[in-house]
Amino acid sequence: MDRYATARDAALKMRPDVSVYCFRPHVLREDARRFKELFPGKTAYAVKTNGEPMVIRALVEAGIDTFDVASPAEFATVRDVSPDAELLYMHPVKAQSDIRLALERFAIRTLVVDHEDEIAKILRVARALDIDHTTITVFVRIATKGHAAYELSKKFGAAPAHAVELLQRLHNIGFGTGLCFHVGSQVEDPETYEKALASADWVRNRAGVPLAGLDVGGGFPAAYGHDPRSRAPQPPSLEEIMERLRAGLDEWEFGDLPLVAEPGRVIVARAFSLIVRVLLRKGKRLYINDGIWASLSDSWTGKITLPARFIPDPNIRRRNGDPENIVPFKVCGATCDSVDILTRPFYLPETVDTGDWIEIGHIGAYSMALRTRFNGFYPDTFVEVAEPFDSGEAPESFASLETMAD
Repeated sequence: MDRYATARDAALKMRPDVSVYCFRPHVLREDARRFKELFPGKTAYAVKTNGEPMVIRALVEAGIDTFDVASPAEFATVRDVSPDAELLYMHPVKAQSDIRLALERFAIRTLVVDHEDEIAKILRVARALDIDHTTITVFVRIATKGHAAYELSKKFGAAPAHAVELLQRLHNIGFGTGLCFHVGSQVEDPETYEKALASADWVRNRAGVPLAGLDVGGGFPAAYGHDPRSRAPQPPSLEEIMERLRAGLDEWEFGDLPLVAEPGRVIVARAFSLIVRVLLRKGKRLYINDGIWASLSDSWTGKITLPARFIPDPNIRRRNGDPENIVPFKVCGATCDSVDILTRPFYLPETVDTGDWIEIGHIGAYSMALRTRFNGFYPDTFVEVAEPFDSGEAPESFASLETMAD
């Protein structure tokens, strides 16, 4: 992988017509260590967020030895990099063949359910493999309600009374039991965790079975940008969330249980930025060589505002407008699909033109995981960059980290 001091250096030396991922492994290691220091339990990185081998490798170097995995492909990705890593199979709905693969080939012993049919699948496989049931811990995922950019309990999670029944059934079989919840992605209110802990306490008290652990899931928000037109609340800091989470654990007397968290965005978002080129400026529209079917799906939902930095092409000697005047541009993706338009604008100098580059910051979460080959566009060029995106000159875009500090 080629290395550059800054993304600007990479753009001007490579002059790329394809979008380029700028990887900062030192930033990834720093954010992983920060989370481990703040969370009073086991940190299980959510591989779905970004499962690139380079990411897993850097996390292992940072001391992450536990991973939240959801499929055989993710099992293999982690074990190829770290054969001794602990894998937690935390997808509530699983194929029976995948359960067998998890238990037999990958020796996974921690799984999750939110329905009795999932218990039957696990039990069937464990009996077929003649595995001691007491070596397997099955967490019951409870549905929660709260404030997050992306809600997850609409799809997964057992109602509290149902969760009581599932815990009792697991205990009677001989499995170890645990409780877990996932408050959503990009939490907007730290009280969301406190409500989930209150629900977990209700379930625990009525189930009356010993618990092997509590998994508080993910949702820990990453820092993005701010669209001045958006009324969405600013997410709380990680320190604020951890302070409230610790208080909730003490209040509901979960502090003595082994704890697990499944962070994703908060660990990997800052580790990558993306260099894109302006293929065409058409009035106040910019057509770039990436889009919602590639690296920028988060920008399509309107839930996330990505900070952007202008990298002018020095070969463009004559420009129209005032470089100090920052204006909103509608951003269109590379594909032929008319849906391929970012929901929120980029605020950039009005002098931006065809052939310039834009560095889009903090895209480490889900950008690579969700890219497609639609229309034949598939970003797959990586460079290593030393300077963090939020160091050096501030992004020109109002939709940036600088606005968040105002």
